[in-house]
Amino acid sequence: MPASTAANPGGDTTLVIGTLQVTVQVPESRSLKDKRMVIRSITSRVRQTFAVAVAEVGAQDTWQTAVVGVACVSNSARHADEVCQKVLAYIENDADGVVSGSHFELIHL
Repeated sequence: MPASTAANPGGDTTLVIGTLQVTVQVPESRSLKDKRMVIRSITSRVRQTFAVAVAEVGAQDTWQTAVVGVACVSNSARHADEVCQKVLAYIENDADGVVSGSHFELIHL
């Protein structure tokens, strides 16, 4: 049985972090400004809809490609998986960008 601490009085708290990395193509983009407008719109809507942490994390100097990172904290691996899969589907259905790749991982702490 895990030891109790002030931060964890019950001693058996489960912390699961769902991480999702999504590569998005923005074929209509003609500049970094165009791409950032599209990615900012996608990240803002994902954040508001799913209450997850989301940011552009890669390919920031490429004007038609972006890498978006998403993190979901939960006490359940199943819940974290469901949220990340819904976020991926939401981004895939976005008319402004085309998903060209993704990577999902669960971290148990």
